[in-house]
Amino acid sequence: MSKTQITAEPGIPQVIIEREFDAPRDLVFRAFTDPELIVQWLGPRDLTMTIDEYDVRDGGRWRYISTDADGNEYGFHGLFHGTPSPDGTVQTFEFEGMPGHVTLDTMTLVERDGRTLVRTVSSFQSIEDRDGMVASGMEHGVHDSHERLTELLSEMQA
Repeated sequence: MSKTQITAEPGIPQVIIEREFDAPRDLVFRAFTDPELIVQWLGPRDLTMTIDEYDVRDGGRWRYISTDADGNEYGFHGLFHGTPSPDGTVQTFEFEGMPGHVTLDTMTLVERDGRTLVRTVSSFQSIEDRDGMVASGMEHGVHDSHERLTELLSEMQA
């Protein structure tokens, strides 16, 4: 599975995102937790990311801002719950343009033969919130991010 799969079952307030990367689990985990790497792949290519805070620990806060070519800024923030590890990372996610609509994201990394399956389950407060996220163009951002991550992981292993 080297193509991103996004599943949003009708009537269930969740989105499941899965993608297999040609890289070992520890390297993929590093790409998800090292701020210097995150800015190189997270988000659509046409946006620039600045990390305000990224404290990868139980109770640690994170916040980043994505900026488009016209200078419009889009802020996102959340908290880590439990100690993030390759076995599992749980965090909240909130788009600052729509405060109060928080998701709980659980990510697991499973390595098989040097490849790593990344599975993220985003749980929303309501089906309406989930549908709003899907309608917002989330798929474009996820696909673009995963393509950029594939490129970065390849560079890191070269």
